Amino acid sequence: MTRTVLIVGCGDIGSRVARLELAEGHGVYGLARSAETAARLAGQGIAAVGGDLDKPDSLAGLKGGWTTLYYLAPSPAWAVDDPRLAALLEALPATRLPGKVVYISTSGVYGDCGGDWVGEDRPPHPQTGRSRRRWAAEEALTAWSRRHGVTAVILRVPGIYGPGRLPLERLRAGVPVVREEESPYSNRIHADDLAEVCFAAARRPAAEGVYNVSDGRPTTMTDYFYSIADRFGLPRPPAISLEEARRVLSPAMLSFLEESKRLDNGRMLRELHPRLRYPDLERGLAACSGRDP
Repeated sequence: MTRTVLIVGCGDIGSRVARLELAEGHGVYGLARSAETAARLAGQGIAAVGGDLDKPDSLAGLKGGWTTLYYLAPSPAWAVDDPRLAALLEALPATRLPGKVVYISTSGVYGDCGGDWVGEDRPPHPQTGRSRRRWAAEEALTAWSRRHGVTAVILRVPGIYGPGRLPLERLRAGVPVVREEESPYSNRIHADDLAEVCFAAARRPAAEGVYNVSDGRPTTMTDYFYSIADRFGLPRPPAISLEEARRVLSPAMLSFLEESKRLDNGRMLRELHPRLRYPDLERGLAACSGRDP
């Protein structure tokens, strides 16, 4: 059956999702805020739909009728919720709503879990502005989908890695990491596999609700940096105590050190059946070798 999909947020992951949909012969549309964006999308075989999430009036002409809406756009940093998502949902014609919405959230909505294994039934406890905005968006989407009878799939995504998405410059700069014994657990998913999970969530009729997304092989954050350094022939960064890190690292870097969790991806595997190409970091980094600058 031929589907038509709208991708809102046609960046790296959105483009990967588009390629999967196009390979199946489906009609793919992408929201474009400018002529330049429309031209870029056209070069990828994506039909542009004009609209700017930060200008709600520009969305008034949306015709709707797509089988699936992929919402991959970030929330604005200045907001406390997600006015962009709210504007789009408000603009969708009530008589031509999508059958399913696939929304990329963040595993950060769980907050710090002290290194515990975390399933989807863990109550959210977001502790950063970004994760609070994502949690607010999750709640808004869930309420909207229930009102309108639209299936919503929420993917709670951890760190994304892949070609062009590795901290090579940080490693080259010798920015320190926290000693292994004090380093928090981190979770990750290769960009190609995240696109596959999005695609699987759309094509599985029974897929609904919240899914943790990861390769299921969490390691410490320090191990992550060491593994990348070793793969690309770079010196391992110096290791410092967590106490010292709090004095010398930027607030942005510290925010990743204050939360530790191990994501249980069992529901994702059982219900979505994604074809993960990189089920562990070793194979994922091997595929990146030679393709990153």
